[in-house]
Amino acid sequence: MGHQILLNLIIAFVWMFLYSDWSPQRFILGYLIGAVLIGLLNRFWEQDFYLRKLWSLIRLLLLFLKELVISSFTVIGQVLRPKLNIRPGIFAYETELKTDWEITVLSCLICLTPGTLTMEVSRDKRTLYIHAMDIEDKETVSRQIKDTFEKAIMEVTRR
Repeated sequence: MGHQILLNLIIAFVWMFLYSDWSPQRFILGYLIGAVLIGLLNRFWEQDFYLRKLWSLIRLLLLFLKELVISSFTVIGQVLRPKLNIRPGIFAYETELKTDWEITVLSCLICLTPGTLTMEVSRDKRTLYIHAMDIEDKETVSRQIKDTFEKAIMEVTRR
C-alpha cells in the first residue's frame, strides 16, 4: 500500500513539473490522474488498491461515530429516567479476528462506545469478555458486534 501512495505522489509531482505549474489545483489533478492509473494497473500488484483500504477505514470510522451517537443517546435516556430499567451483564463474545491489532481495535471500539466495556481477552485470543449496561439477549448483542465492528475491521485489515 505504501508504494502505491508514493507512486501516486510521484505522478502528481511529475504532472506539476510537466506543466511548470505549482498550484494546488494542478497537484490535485495529477494526484487524481495517478490514482486512476494505479487503479487500472492494480491487477499487476499483490496488494489491493490503496484507496479501497482508505475507503474501508473511513467507513469504519463513520460506523463508530454512528454507534457512538446511538449508544450515547441510549445511555442518556437511561440516566434521565426516574427509575433505571436496565439489565447489566457480562457475556463471552467469540471473535473471528486473529491478529493482536484487530483484537485491540475491536476492544477499543467496544470500550469507547458508551454502555459497553471489554473486560478481558482470553489467552487464546478467541474470546472477549464484555460488560454491557443493558442486555436483553446475548446472541443479539453478539450478532450486532459481529455484523458491525468485526466485519468493518476485517474489511480494513484483510481485504
